[in-house]
Amino acid sequence: MCGKNDQVKGFMGGLSGCGEVVRTGGMSGGEADAAVETRGDRLADNDGLRQNQVEELLDARARQRRQLLKAGGLFGALAAAAPIISAARADDCEDHLGEPLFPREGGRVHVVESTPETVRWGIFDGNAPNIVEVDSGDVVSLPNTWSHYLNQLQPGVPIEELVALRLAHPGVGPHSIVGPIGVRGAEPGDMIQLQYLKLRPYNWGANFHNPGFVGTGALPDIFTDGHVRYFDVDVDEGKSDFGSGITLPLGPFQGTLGVAPPDGLLPTPPGQLPGVVSSVPPGVHAGNLDCREAVAGSRVFIPVWKPTAKIFTGDSHALQGDGEVNLTAMETGMQEVRFRVVLHKQVGWSWPFHETRSAWIAHGTDRDLNLAFRKSLLNAIDFLNLRAGLSKNDAYALCSMAVSFRITQVVNGNKGVHAIIPKSIFNPQLRQSISVV
Repeated sequence: MCGKNDQVKGFMGGLSGCGEVVRTGGMSGGEADAAVETRGDRLADNDGLRQNQVEELLDARARQRRQLLKAGGLFGALAAAAPIISAARADDCEDHLGEPLFPREGGRVHVVESTPETVRWGIFDGNAPNIVEVDSGDVVSLPNTWSHYLNQLQPGVPIEELVALRLAHPGVGPHSIVGPIGVRGAEPGDMIQLQYLKLRPYNWGANFHNPGFVGTGALPDIFTDGHVRYFDVDVDEGKSDFGSGITLPLGPFQGTLGVAPPDGLLPTPPGQLPGVVSSVPPGVHAGNLDCREAVAGSRVFIPVWKPTAKIFTGDSHALQGDGEVNLTAMETGMQEVRFRVVLHKQVGWSWPFHETRSAWIAHGTDRDLNLAFRKSLLNAIDFLNLRAGLSKNDAYALCSMAVSFRITQVVNGNKGVHAIIPKSIFNPQLRQSISVV
């Protein structure tokens, strides 16, 4: 793990340990001996790096890494473990919502692979040193993320083994959590905006519920026997065959994405130090919101509670229904998760929000579903009052007539409700003036 004085622009584990930027091209024999040293090459592109070039660079690096690992030996291992790719300015590159991919000052692409050094079992560890620190405007790429139980959820694993893995780790989640990823300059009172640029799942998924005695899912008293089903996922076609004449459209998203929570928000799991919390319950730090709207092109806005924010993510889904009632969605890993980080100073919100092309989304969570709804409603009213300029009475009325309240999930300890505020009801001029931050 990188120490305080070894903070880097990216981390991929392996033999190279901590280091800064390495080139994406091949190394000479002499360079192999220097692969463990810090280096700082920038990719030169005076006209700005377009999104398709970012794709090509990341794909080329993945191909190169596979080839180097196949080649074997010290040279292959060292070169394959290169920490990150650095991208030059991309002023004219747009994301799915039409925003610049990078701010005017440019940004870097940080590649963080899932390794024993970058992934923890079922916790947000606010005490851990950041595995990488990024600047506002940078992009983070997470290739080949792990499935639940540190990648032990794989097609064909029987439910008995999954239950044993869950019971062996009481008080924490089943999720494989990447992090923490620090944001330079982030302080309590700030807000980070994470834009999902790419979410590409694996070609398989799993849905399971535990036996009733475990006490998980919405109906453990009725579904007393555990059960697991595995599915083929057609990523290119965007669908999965459920069987019985049912085809499921994909909607890949990260079930868990959040920051280090404020002190005292959640209990400390058994055997852990204060500052460590389970990845299961969502809250003001976002976390395991399980919001199916958070697909590629969407944004999530999360209040910062700790210095550098400390971003954590995991719990990859190929698709999910609102409620996630039996405990799981279509669980999988991601061939790549890619998001852009933007820091907003002293915004004032104390709850997370999502934004999609068609809506703003206000969240509320609580162990009591009624209180979760109340919090979501109050957050929606505050948003319409502070951002759309409505009186609170008019905001309350609009929520009753035009805002839809949906149950995000009921299986994570803290239940979730999210309010869908449609953008289409606002005239274009007003709509363009409304923003979360």
